[in-house]
Formats: sequence, C-alpha cells, structure tokens
Amino acid sequence: MSDNRNQQPGQQFQLELKPEVASGVYSNLALISHSHSDFIVDFARILPGMPKPEVCSRVILAPEHAKRLLAALQDNIIKYEKEFGPIAIPQAPQMEAGPRTIAPFGNGEA
Repeated sequence: MSDNRNQQPGQQFQLELKPEVASGVYSNLALISHSHSDFIVDFARILPGMPKPEVCSRVILAPEHAKRLLAALQDNIIKYEKEFGPIAIPQAPQMEAGPRTIAPFGNGEA
C-alpha cells in the first residue's frame, strides 16, 4: 500500500484494481461493530436455501476512515436519488428490544 500522507486534499492518485477484485462481491447483509480503535464491517450474503448467512468480506477501518466512508456514502446516495429517484426501503418488522447492527434488506438503523 502506498504512503499517501504527503498528498494534498483534493489531489488525484492512481488506484490499482486487480482483475480478481474488479468483479466485486455480492452482499445483501452487513454486520457492523466497533472497538475503541476500529470499525469492523462484515459483508455477508443470505440466499434462499442457505442455512445461515455467509460472510464474504470483512473491512476494518480506523474511526476517521469510517466517518469519511459515511460521508462519501451519503454524498453518493444524494447524487443517485437526484438521477434515479428516491431509494425505497421497505419497513422491516419490529425486532425485539436491543440495538440492531445487522442490516439485511432493512434500513440498517440501530
């Protein structure tokens, strides 16, 4: 991984995308947890006939980068909805009391 500490804000850089990564990984469920120093996002998929969700990718982020990811997602959702219309999120049935960190098909709110 290259050292980008010397880059100025807004500066462009080259990103290498290897062929085995370029096709991406399908995920329809995310489990997000955190510690004092990291945010962990487990991307998983659950498909008909599968007995349990299968984690297909884990991303570990520093808190600062997690917040930057949040801002980038918000910005891109705004742009998407301007171009294609609002993203409809079906209401998920109310879960038992307690925080919710798994977001399959729902709105992902805790």
